[in-house]
Parts: sequence; structure tokens; C-alpha cells
Amino acid sequence: MKILTVIDSFKGSMTSLEAGRAAAEGIRRVDPDADIEIRALADGGEGTVEALISNMDGKIREIQVTGPLGEPVTCAYGVIERTKTAVIEMAGAAGLVLVPEDRRDPLYTTTYGVGEVIRDAIGQGCRRFIVGIGGSATNDGGVGMLQALGFDFLDEKGEQIPYGAGGLKNLKMISDESVIPELSGCSFRIACDVTNPLCGEKGCSAVFGPQKGATPEMIPRMDQWLGHYADLAKEKYPGADAMREGTGAAGGLGFAFLTFMDAALESGIEIVLEETHMEESIKDADLIITGEGRMDGQTAMGKAPVGVAGLAKKYGKTVIALAGGVTRDARACNDAGISAYFPIARGAVSLEEAMEKENARANMADTAEQVYRLYRCR
Repeated sequence: MKILTVIDSFKGSMTSLEAGRAAAEGIRRVDPDADIEIRALADGGEGTVEALISNMDGKIREIQVTGPLGEPVTCAYGVIERTKTAVIEMAGAAGLVLVPEDRRDPLYTTTYGVGEVIRDAIGQGCRRFIVGIGGSATNDGGVGMLQALGFDFLDEKGEQIPYGAGGLKNLKMISDESVIPELSGCSFRIACDVTNPLCGEKGCSAVFGPQKGATPEMIPRMDQWLGHYADLAKEKYPGADAMREGTGAAGGLGFAFLTFMDAALESGIEIVLEETHMEESIKDADLIITGEGRMDGQTAMGKAPVGVAGLAKKYGKTVIALAGGVTRDARACNDAGISAYFPIARGAVSLEEAMEKENARANMADTAEQVYRLYRCR
């Protein structure tokens, strides 16, 4: 009997590997000699660096970059020497979690630090990039990132425009004469499950701006500035398309990658599963334990556990999902390949108590133990 645990992180509680180890602990109470493989999982958001680095024998590198507020922050990213690949979560340099609620204002927040991370990775010899772009605090169209890489975004005086969406109102010219030369030899796989365009009623300003601090008055102005930015970009790069799906991801960072770099927007979970050769482990396993913090109808629409289940269906494997909580519409996950799913909560407790790390670990182990006892009775 070979068991594979491949569980997404429980945000704010357990990392992916911690959840997997807790489930393995419970299984070993029943079978101390169980053959268990513990692998990390992510879908392109939080935990992607850990998942890819732990599965691909990489290392973590920490550097100081310009944070979303223009102040220094420490950002960790992954380097996989064997394939010269860098794994980056943009939220580590420009994420909403880095901005206190009372300072959230997309007119000023910048992606400059994301470009600094990319530049540092290029200096480390990386030419392949996997970038998760969820959780941004920005709406600058990725201009900050591009400025850090040597692109010039100039006002009528020929000076660099300021950080943030507000700087775009001054944009008159785009130049790539000073771009670092190594960038032309780099390719980017962008983990992006957002389909919003750059502009319009479904664009990044209207849909995501409010959660980043945008007021109703800001939204049409930012949308107009981004539209002007896209028009200037199209003059220089005819393939630029502000209405293409995903260009509005991360406040327009998707547009920047697609327009100015050799990049493709892809499903986050598909990137992770492919890069880590997860199918090989799934094919060899008899039982697969997956899960995430909350399972609901959205889980069935392509989130990490269902990505695992999709591969497992090819080989007729049993897939059990364990979650911090489940909703009634999570039953759609059964149609997506999850054999059965179970919440790990062991009683009526507050959310804070349930998310406390030691409680979550104990609940995961206890639930995995009982699920495995039932599985052995089949």
C-alpha cells in the first residue's frame, strides 16, 4: 500500500508540507509501516514557491526590494539550479498583505519590487521563470516591474513617471532602449486563473480596485489611464491587447507580461503539477490524500485538490480530500474526481481556535487516522 499526501496549504494555519505531515502522522497510528510520500501542493498563489522548491530540489533566496509602498521589504523566492528556473510569488514584493489597511491606495502602490526580484534572479543565472501573480496590492499595469527591468515610461519632460496607477496619468512615451539585455533570453510561465481584461467594466480597476483601496471616484480615472497606457504600448508592440483574458490580473501585471516579455498565462495548478511531475507519484500511489483550507463550489472549478483529482481519475485512483471546512456545494468536487471529502474540525470552536496551528495539526492527524481506518475496511 502506497499513500500519497499532496495537500494545499491551510492559509494562516498550516503550510502544505505541515498538513501533509499531520495527515501522515494519523495514518501511521493505524499502520506504523505505511509507505507514505509527502509532497507539497499549490495552485499558483500562496505556497507556490514552497511547493515547487521542495519538490524540485531548489533553494530559497532572500533579497531586499522596493515594497508596494516604496519602502524596503524582504522578499523570498526560489531558485532551481538544475533548470536555471526562478519561482516567484509577486505578493512577496507587491502583495496586499504588505500594506496596512489604512494605507491601501492603488494610486501609489507599485510593482517595482517584482521587477527587482526578476532582475536579481537573472543575475543568479535564471532564464526560466514561474511567477504566481495573485494577491497584489497594485493597479499600475505592471509599469513598476517594467521600470525595474530597464523600460522607460516617460512624461512630457522625458522623466520617469512616478510609482503607482497615479503615475500613468502623466505617461507620454514608452522606450525599451535601456532594458537589461538578458531579458530577451528569458521565458515566463505566469500562474494566473483570473480572466479579467485590463480595462472596462470587468477590468482590473473596476473589479479588483476596491479591495486595494480604490474609491468609486478613482476607478474610472485609473481605467482611463490604463487604456491610454495600453494604446501607447500597442503603438510599439502591435500584439498588445488590453481586452485579452488575464491582462487585468494583478492590477494589469498580466498585460505587462504578455506585452513586453516572452510570457504565457496558464492555470496555476497545471503549472505546479507539470513542473513537479506529480503525475508520476499519483500513478504509483494506491491512495491519494489531498485537500485545502476550505472546500466549496469554487474548489471544483480548477483549484488545487481538483487538479490532483483530475490526474488521479486517469488511473482510477481513490482520492480523499480533507479540509478545514466544507460547504454544501462542495459536492461538485465528487463529480470532479474526489472520491470523498471530510472536514477536519472536531467540534464547535471559533475560527481562530480552529486555525491555531497546533489545533489544526491535531485535527488533521485525528481525521486522517479515522478516514484511513475506514478505508482499510473496504
